Amino acid sequence: MKVHAIILGAAGYGGGELLRLLIGHPNVASILAVSKSHAGQKVWKAHPNLRGFLDDAYYAEADWSALPEDGAIAVFSAQPHFELANQLKGLESQWASAGIADRVTLIDLSGDFRLSDGQLFESAYGKAHPCADRLGTFVYGLSEWKASALRETTRIANPGCFATAVQLALLPLQGLDLGFIAVCGITGSSGSGALPSETTHHPTRAHDFRAYKALEHQHQAEMEGLIHSLGITAQLSFVPHSAPLVRGIFATVQFCLPEGLDESGLRQRFQAAYRNAPFIRQVEGSPRTASVVGTNFCEIGIKGNGRSAVILVALDNLIKGMAGQAVQNMNLSLGLSEKAGLWTPGLFPA
Repeated sequence: MKVHAIILGAAGYGGGELLRLLIGHPNVASILAVSKSHAGQKVWKAHPNLRGFLDDAYYAEADWSALPEDGAIAVFSAQPHFELANQLKGLESQWASAGIADRVTLIDLSGDFRLSDGQLFESAYGKAHPCADRLGTFVYGLSEWKASALRETTRIANPGCFATAVQLALLPLQGLDLGFIAVCGITGSSGSGALPSETTHHPTRAHDFRAYKALEHQHQAEMEGLIHSLGITAQLSFVPHSAPLVRGIFATVQFCLPEGLDESGLRQRFQAAYRNAPFIRQVEGSPRTASVVGTNFCEIGIKGNGRSAVILVALDNLIKGMAGQAVQNMNLSLGLSEKAGLWTPGLFPA
């Protein structure tokens, strides 16, 4: 299948990783990079690693009527929260006018359509949803959980990076009564986007470590949604931390094992859950961010000690936690190989 990719918000870190991955995707025939703030500039001005691979300039907007008449169309929105929600109905009208509506698969990398309830969205993101009537119409794109539904949809809400890591730790725990789950999440500075702020600017972060948004991070709503959907009985406490890393997420998920389940049984659950998941690697001891940076892989370590258990998760926040999972979801939606454009090892040392 031939795919034409359009990236909205292509000048940010997530947009850059989408460009890098799609350049090497065997099914992608063309790529259009859209950025109002960088319109007219060469793509490599924002992403110097792409010089010689994509020498086109950014467009201020996509000309939907100029797209090739054959092949699927994958639209990735790598814009800030609320942008796609404000644009969605207008975009769908433009696609209908251009006669391409039935060819478009839309994948949103923001939080706009991850939650299905308007009040829950407002609580998580701080203001009302711009088109609340469309909540619940996107499939939640945790690839290892929703693969079947993703194969049947053209509207995908990519999970948050923290949510991806924690949910991959929780997915094999379906139906368990755990009582309380304590999560410590650590992330690199690239998760805050390309524009520097007081807390992400390198001189103020390089030799610092701190917690932020303790017990009130917006991704917790996604995690709690999975817990409810899987019939896990537990209250979840999530504390994210800002680390002196550029890339990477490391999540420590702790809970008490219920009666009748030991470390061996826990490992069996993970082996069964991820037997056919190409991007999940179960490791002995602790996973390492250096092993997964630059890749779409997620490493998981498991340890039990009597009644206590810990699940350790490492992934690249910009790839498995963002752009790579978006490409994986595109592959699933379009019936392509799940590994297409993604099956590559990382750099070591990173």
